[in-house]
Amino acid sequence: MPKLTIDELRKMRESAKKEIYLREGEFKGKVIVHMGTCGIAAGARAIMSAFLDEIDNRGITDIMFTSTGCAGLCSEEPMVTIEMEGSAPVRYGKLTPDKAKRIFDDHIINGDVVKEFVVGIGSERVG
Repeated sequence: MPKLTIDELRKMRESAKKEIYLREGEFKGKVIVHMGTCGIAAGARAIMSAFLDEIDNRGITDIMFTSTGCAGLCSEEPMVTIEMEGSAPVRYGKLTPDKAKRIFDDHIINGDVVKEFVVGIGSERVG
């Protein structure tokens, strides 16, 4: 196994800190980009970049950003799930970078679900 660099260790530390803060309630929401093979092929990297740009450009620190694999809705890719404190998760599909920016403004900043891009609201989780 190759040795880790100082920069890699710093990145790992920052990632771990973010997970701890999420558990402690420091974040008011989470953006999850679906990055399975189908999502990547459909343009999920551009969607990821659009959300990261919005977070960075606005200096937002209370929204967690992460990725996950396939959600099983390949025809709706690229997709993102937005989880805001006190609300059911919202899955958006067939996104473009412009749609991602609109979702960021309307849903994450203003709390208004962008209904025309919604694939589903709620969670499959039990318990």
